[in-house]
Amino acid sequence: MTLPRIYLAGPDVFRPDAAAWGRHLRTLCAAHGFEGVFPLDESLPGDLPTPQAVARRIYEANIAHIDACDAVLANLNGFRGAEPDSGTCFEVGYAVARGKPVVGYVAAGGTLADRLRTLHPALAGPSPDVDADGWSVEDFGLPLNLMLAVPCAVVVGDAEAALQRLRVRVGY
Repeated sequence: MTLPRIYLAGPDVFRPDAAAWGRHLRTLCAAHGFEGVFPLDESLPGDLPTPQAVARRIYEANIAHIDACDAVLANLNGFRGAEPDSGTCFEVGYAVARGKPVVGYVAAGGTLADRLRTLHPALAGPSPDVDADGWSVEDFGLPLNLMLAVPCAVVVGDAEAALQRLRVRVGY
């Protein structure tokens, strides 16, 4: 029997221990009956002539991985700021557009507005509905921007908690 394949989206590829973390995530996937696909699983050819060629090859490989997977597990924790990694957001949107189930996870609970005030107080404004620059803060009672929180199941917890939710969501 072939295990359902899960693309592991997130900024985890930038961790100092990215390869080891990828192995850890794949082990968690296996414990839940999935085959995890980590973006760094594939090595790049050494003959790419420019950084832009490397970037294109990474993009193409990640798109191919998502296309070949049955679902996506996404680390949607803030990355280098209050919002999730932009590459991860793209991957989530691409997967949703392709009709793939997506389960994301965040470490802290609360709404997007609550988490902005709690985790990034320097970005919070004088009132809950604006940030420090006077821009509106989205507050629909969701943990992330509505474009992520509406199409995705978002779990408060870690990758393992999200994998448990994924099993339920997709009926595996």
